[in-house]
Parts: sequence; structure tokens; C-alpha cells
Amino acid sequence: MKFKSLAFATLFLASLSAYADLKVGFVQVDKILQEAPQTIESNKKLEKEFSARTDKLKADVKALKEKEAAFSKDALTMKDSDRDAKDKALSQLRVDVQRKERELREDINIRRNEELGGLQEQINKAVTSVAKAENFDLVLYNGVAYASEKIDITDKILKSLGKK
Repeated sequence: MKFKSLAFATLFLASLSAYADLKVGFVQVDKILQEAPQTIESNKKLEKEFSARTDKLKADVKALKEKEAAFSKDALTMKDSDRDAKDKALSQLRVDVQRKERELREDINIRRNEELGGLQEQINKAVTSVAKAENFDLVLYNGVAYASEKIDITDKILKSLGKK
């Protein structure tokens, strides 16, 4: 029995010493996605790409609100047939504006995901580059209960991304 305990203790201590040489790093991907120069550039690119459609949609929404206000003001003095026709036209216009909003939102999300895909590839390359240069055995992303600032290499990754 003492032999088994001694053998277990020896194996346990040996495994601890093997992990003592393990160099671990941690990366805050959220911070990188917010602060990387590529993210800022990508956001500007998307804003420029969709600005015309966004402005057109804003104008459509404004026109719809103006027509709704005019209809509300004049509805009591209109003939029933005119009121019903205008109400139907406004309903159709409302549906069209909502469809345009949804399509714009979907198109922006598709393009944003495309841009993020490229950025994630750059982040992974930067993490690999820093990890190899500094001899890390393991680099963890978000989803860790606790990580000491000593092992946080996020700023190094941001610096690496800034050079590209």
C-alpha cells in the first residue's frame, strides 16, 4: 500500500514538473476586433459601400412619415373610398420600406461577415506568429474563467496587426 502511494506521488510530481515548463498565452479576441486597424478600415469601407442605400432608405422613411401625418390630418375630411385607397397605398408603402430595411440589414450583415472572415484569418496568423516568436506552447482565446495579465498577449497581437 505504501508502495502504491509512493508511486502515485512520484507520478503526480513528475507530471507537475512537466507542466512547469509550459508557456501559456491568452488573447482577448473582442478587444482585437474592436481596436485592430483592419476593423476600423473595414467599418469605414462598409459605411462608404452602403451609404447611398442608407441615405435613400432614410429619405423613404421620412417620406412615409410625412404621408402618414398628412393622411392622419386629412382622413376625417376624406370620402370613405378615398380614405380606403390612401390607407391601402400607405400600407403598401410601409411594407416596401420595411422590406428595404430588412434587405439592407441583411446585405450589410453578409458583407460584415465577409470582412470579419478575412480579419479572423489575419488574427490567427498574427497569433501564430507571436506564439512562435515568443515560444508559447499554448495560446487560448476568450472563454477562460480567469487569465492573469502576465499571459495576456492581446496588445502584442494588436501591434502585430498594426504593422500589416
